This record gives sequence, structure tokens and C-alpha cells, in this order.
Amino acid sequence: MKNQKLVCVGACYVDTILDVPQYPGEDSKLRATNLQVRRGGNCPNTLEVLQQLLKERNDGGRDIKPYLISCLPSADAPATATIVDSFGPESLVDFTRCIFREDQRQPASSYIIRSEATGSRTLVNYNDLPEMTIGEFVAAADELGDDAWFHFEGRIPEITLQCIRHLRRSFSNTRVSVEVEKPGREGLEDLAAEADVVFYSRTWAESKRYGSAQQCLSAQSGVGRKATVGAGDTFIAGMLFGLLCHHEDWDTEKKVQFAVQLATRKVQRDGFGGLGSLGLERQEVASSQ
Repeated sequence: MKNQKLVCVGACYVDTILDVPQYPGEDSKLRATNLQVRRGGNCPNTLEVLQQLLKERNDGGRDIKPYLISCLPSADAPATATIVDSFGPESLVDFTRCIFREDQRQPASSYIIRSEATGSRTLVNYNDLPEMTIGEFVAAADELGDDAWFHFEGRIPEITLQCIRHLRRSFSNTRVSVEVEKPGREGLEDLAAEADVVFYSRTWAESKRYGSAQQCLSAQSGVGRKATVGAGDTFIAGMLFGLLCHHEDWDTEKKVQFAVQLATRKVQRDGFGGLGSLGLERQEVASSQ
């Protein structure tokens, strides 16, 4: 059987997470209760969960080939090795289409302070890596050929729109999904109009003054080709798994149920480890219904 290609396009971060009793005041000192350093980024997180789901299948996920297109530091930088190694020794993800900035040694970074008192997260990003250009995307995407699924984070809508339109012009069988996440980011609805599947975040919907998910979908149904609602990297992984691996035996309701149940398990734990086996349980339940 010919491999299906899933290509995720988005930023990859190294996250430094500090847990603190309460958020510190300005010009104050506070001792953290825990420190974690791990890889982050919407698309890498989605791929981490998706590869767990694929590995739990009887065929080990060999009929689906996941790719990441992301700007990374130099290929020989320790930070790049850390990012690649974070997917495990038997990773299914192909990094050869990533864009390596050979004059850069530091990754895009996020510094996250989590308050135990309120449960809030305060996040500061730093990214000195030049963003992907349309020419760089074309060079990476054209090597993959036709009949692939491209999923876009939608960070820089004007570039992402050019990327999607290139795929539409060049490959008749390519399918496209996008995330509409950040409130106030201009151009996201233009992306939705070009995509086959759209993942709307709750914060974006609320910023548009939609009172419910149903209201958001009803209003946006005339924008996108086929609108699917969702929030969270794990939810997206579950939906992509359903769309790619169960496109014939699961209807849309079952795909959404599986993704929601998987995301519910995610919020009950820290990190993304161990979700593959939980997802397999949900998959068996969905298939039996």
C-alpha cells in the first residue's frame, strides 16, 4: 500500500516551564517549585501525539508518513538534536524537509510561568530564526509530490495563504487543514476559505463574539470548504488520525468524539507521553459503536 503523507507546517519551540506558588510581583524574587525544559510548538506537539496513535496500530503506522516543515537552527546545533531526539529513538517523523538556519545555534524559545495559586500561564516567546519564505516552502513541498495532507499552524497568514494557493495550483489531490487560533491575527479567515478542514480555537471564536461552538460553525460554514471545530494540539492529532486512518469506517461524529476524548485525557496529565495507548482504547470504543 502506498504511504499517505501528512505534512505539518509550523514553528518548533524549546519550552522552559517554571511552576511557582503565585505569580511574582514586579522587581521581586520567588523560588520555583519545579522546572521543566521540553520541546513545544503546535505542529510538533500534534505530531508527537499522532505518532503514538500510529504506533499503536497493528501495522505500526507504516502506511502514514508524517513530515515536519519548520525553521530550525543549524543541523549540527545541540538544540536541533534536542528537538529531534524529543520524538524518541524510533520516531516516525521525517525532519528532512525542515529549513535549517545554518548561521543560527539557538532555537525559538518559550518561557512559561505557571501559577499554582490561580492555574494561569504567562508566556514569553523569543525567536531569532528568520521565518520561512514561500520559496523555501515550495522547495520543500514539491519534493513530496501529490496526494499529501498539509496541515498549517497559520502563524503568518500572508505566507501561509501563498503556500496553500501554490499547493492548489500544483497538486490536484492535495488536502489542506489550518488552525484559526490567535484572536486579532489578520488574514486567518482567508486561510479558512482555502482549506478543506478548519480548526477554530475557542479564544478566536469568543473574540468574534460567538456565543457557542454551534454559532461559530454556522457563521463560518459559508467561509470554509468544510469546517471542523476544535482547540488544542491533541484534538488536532486525534482528528487528523481519524481523517487519515478512518476516513471510510468512521463518520464525522465518530472522528470528533475520538478527538475530544483524546484531548480530555490530555488535560488530565502533564506532557504528551502515553496518549497513544489511551487513544487506542478510544479508537476501539469508537469502532464498536
